[in-house]
Amino acid sequence: QVQLAESGGGLVQPGGSLRLSCAASGSIVHIMHMGWYRQAPGKQRELVASITTSGGSTTYANSMKDRFTISKDTAKNTVYLQMNNLKPEDTAVYYCHAFELRSPTNPANYWGQGTQVTVSS
Repeated sequence: QVQLAESGGGLVQPGGSLRLSCAASGSIVHIMHMGWYRQAPGKQRELVASITTSGGSTTYANSMKDRFTISKDTAKNTVYLQMNNLKPEDTAVYYCHAFELRSPTNPANYWGQGTQVTVSS
């Protein structure tokens, strides 16, 4: 019902920066929050950061809070992830996520296709 279009992934040098974008479109009813997850080879998918649509409250994984910043443009149904001081261990597929209440008893989770972030010299 909702499509998530991601962009901004790529190759970056250690210590460099990258900005990811994710725009939601389609049959949007009420997206409550959007965020980013990542999955490295052989590892479980983990939360990077999340932001609520209404109040802009943010949640970060502890290991990334000082380097990554999540922001949003509510009018555009878009969320961003600014990644600074990137390290090789940040290499992963990054997935955009949206949580929506289509009705009080009908929540839905949506995922983007994933965008590759590679940190290497």
